[in-house]
Amino acid sequence: MRPITPMDVLNDLLGDFRNWLMYSNTFFVVFILLLTVLVVLAICLLIKHLRAAPLRREGAPLKSLPLGEALKARRTAAGYTQEYVAEALGVSRQAVSKWENGTSEPSTANLMALAKLYGLSVDELLHTGE
Repeated sequence: MRPITPMDVLNDLLGDFRNWLMYSNTFFVVFILLLTVLVVLAICLLIKHLRAAPLRREGAPLKSLPLGEALKARRTAAGYTQEYVAEALGVSRQAVSKWENGTSEPSTANLMALAKLYGLSVDELLHTGE
């Protein structure tokens, strides 16, 4: 067995340092990649938020339309006919007409189906912003 020389110690230290440097670079690269993904995602969300039309002014109260007017406004905004809405909900066109002119009101199940058809919550279906 040969004696340990200062060069052996130096080579051991350099080898350990190279290993540490290699692994720390790998972790650093992964960290930078994850950070980049998060920044890009945050920018995309910010752009989406800024492009979204404001639903209502901050602090402005919700304005309620009569139920029939709200239903008609949502249907026409979606570009649907009474016949299409009636067929989608499994009711008659006359039922949809009665809901919109205020002669009768849809059941809770039909309100939920209407909201789903228009891609809204029931609250959004019944209220409009000023």
